[in-house]
Amino acid sequence: MTIAVRDLNVELDGRPVLKGVSLEVPGGSWTAVIGPNGAGKSTLLRAILGLRPGRGEVEVAGTDLRTLKPRQRARVVAYAPQIPHLPVGMTVFDYTLLGRSPYIPHLGRESAHDRAVASEVLERLDLTALAGRPLDHLSGGERQRVVLARALAQQTSVLLLDEPTTALDIGHQQQVMELIDQLRLADELTVVTTIHDLTLAGQYADRLVLLSEGQVATAGPPSEVLTATVIAEHFDARVRVSPGPGGRPVLSLERP
Repeated sequence: MTIAVRDLNVELDGRPVLKGVSLEVPGGSWTAVIGPNGAGKSTLLRAILGLRPGRGEVEVAGTDLRTLKPRQRARVVAYAPQIPHLPVGMTVFDYTLLGRSPYIPHLGRESAHDRAVASEVLERLDLTALAGRPLDHLSGGERQRVVLARALAQQTSVLLLDEPTTALDIGHQQQVMELIDQLRLADELTVVTTIHDLTLAGQYADRLVLLSEGQVATAGPPSEVLTATVIAEHFDARVRVSPGPGGRPVLSLERP
């Protein structure tokens, strides 16, 4: 499903956070939103989802998500926040099953199909052995996979992931990014992530959107966005950009 954002403006407490943001995300692609702290990256995801009011147009497959009720939106787009609420004592299976909430009638119970979907997702993410384990007994990498499992259980065509590698070591970062990419290709998902690690963004995303001071500073393929000049201007950092696997850019800091 294609995502189209046109002239999006969002204010928080009377302060402009997003100013005239426009972007297109082709169906089946992976777009990474990058930018310095406070640029509005998380706000953009929440505005696309309809959780943050704003002026402008936000459409997924031609439908304005803000016109849909929350349960309807949750059948179109799945969202994994940067800091998800993980109820203490809840098991991995029950947390994954929460992803089926949009399909369960009010005051109703999950069906055998809902439980089967949750079980299948856990198997795909290699979490079956942890299904009965409480969430507070998981490692960081396991928690990230469980948060992704809940999102996948919604069976949407669009995934919005806010900093999916936060607080993970380099090995788990790679595992999570590889998993997202595999699922995207297998299920033809449209993926939008925010991410701080510019090299990770450049290695996995098809397209980067650089936000700076609430506006789109530049957008395009990683090799066009991740240049030493762009990084110096918007991140105030000196870097060396080298070609990595497949010609994708790899960044390294340059010491004075």
